[in-house]
Amino acid sequence: MADSSRSIALPDEVAVVNIGLSIFADAVRDQAASVEHVDWRIPADGQLDLVGDLEQLFGPRASDIDRANAEAVRRLDQSVPLLVDVAPAETLVPGLSGRMLLHCGPAIEWTDVCDPLRRSMRAATVAEGWAESIEGADRILADGTVRLRPAYRHDTVMPMASAIGPSTPVFAVDNRDGGTRAFAPINQGPGETAWFGRETPAAIDRLEFLRDVAGPMLREVLHSSGPIDIFALAAQGVQIGDDVHMRTQGTSSLLVRNLLPQIAKLPDFGRLDLAQYLSGNHLFFLNLAMAAAKSAAMWAEQVEGSSIVTMMCRNGTSYGIRLAGSSEVFLGEAPPVAEAMYYPDYGPETSARDIGDSAILELVGLGGAAAAGSPAVAGFLPEGMADAVAMTEQMGSICVAESTRFKLPTRNYRGTPVGVDVRRVVEMDATPKVTTGILHASSGVGQIGAGVATAPIECFRAALRALAAGESRG
Repeated sequence: MADSSRSIALPDEVAVVNIGLSIFADAVRDQAASVEHVDWRIPADGQLDLVGDLEQLFGPRASDIDRANAEAVRRLDQSVPLLVDVAPAETLVPGLSGRMLLHCGPAIEWTDVCDPLRRSMRAATVAEGWAESIEGADRILADGTVRLRPAYRHDTVMPMASAIGPSTPVFAVDNRDGGTRAFAPINQGPGETAWFGRETPAAIDRLEFLRDVAGPMLREVLHSSGPIDIFALAAQGVQIGDDVHMRTQGTSSLLVRNLLPQIAKLPDFGRLDLAQYLSGNHLFFLNLAMAAAKSAAMWAEQVEGSSIVTMMCRNGTSYGIRLAGSSEVFLGEAPPVAEAMYYPDYGPETSARDIGDSAILELVGLGGAAAAGSPAVAGFLPEGMADAVAMTEQMGSICVAESTRFKLPTRNYRGTPVGVDVRRVVEMDATPKVTTGILHASSGVGQIGAGVATAPIECFRAALRALAAGESRG
């Protein structure tokens, strides 16, 4: 029989391991006690069919998928995309001809196009000479005279609310190891521009300037300089605080500095205008980085049997992703940009949903994956650098590797996360975070802020189901 008279000595100090809800760890921490929190959650949000698929993909099929993933990530990480040309889209982009506009994001009907993208499409239609006014452009877009095609079907990527026609000058970026070539339009710059959802005379003038002046002159500059290694510049940009998505100031400056001798040798006509455009466009490098990422992703897409995400794109209405080795695009609803800083007089109630093809940068180790190295990005987040570090760490939890070229000085030169694995995304119910600008939802005033958008989980779940069923192959 136990001696009930014995006293029980309680410890003077208690250390707690908390599993699951962080609120319990916070309560212990608030009492100045030692606590180690384990961020555990029910796999796949407890959806039994997804748990069963994960058991197969992490179990009997894991070794084959892991081998395919290693090759897909090698291609994302070690591609050497080179800028090789600038020319009108109709001379370079496969399948672009006639009265056709390429647009950002998944395929969409005119009736479903969001307001900023509609304005950009109307501006592009006028710049092409297919209509004399915005009202006329609206009519021929509505009746189908102008065909709408998603840019990804033409190996092209488009930032924000971009739409381009055959005369638009585009960059051509070659990944010679993979034999892939990707395209992106010349960045229009800040302010009153069509890619920010504006259809003003100034926005149309900018499109015409890029077509008639900047495009031809940049082609001459590039032919004089020779091919340019885009990711080598991006790696330097990451070292000086760019995430090479929301912020590209440093990398744009590096590129323009390298091209100064060729710019100086240009004919007098248009040279000053080009110089003024470049000096005022801190986002000039963005489109180049996107085309480079696309060329790398196109090589990775050739790997069969992989669970690596090789495309994320949005059109302000829907969000699409694709896996390596797959031709199928899995759709979800375009999300709002939730973690954001707004210009005065604007806020969430005036914001358009997430838009553009630039989310491909997060798949190669840039954007949100590099946020921990960018004080400028941190400035848009509620908790500053702590949130930026958390964003990079969250990306690391759903990626399979670290970049061998994009290194973060703020993290002891660790590589940024690369290779988003749809298995990890669904298991942890944690999708990629994308650093991005914010456009007004309806007024046509353009950009009203910037922040972070979280990709919708439903398209990743659909991709996982298809992978488990063997439907996404081929």
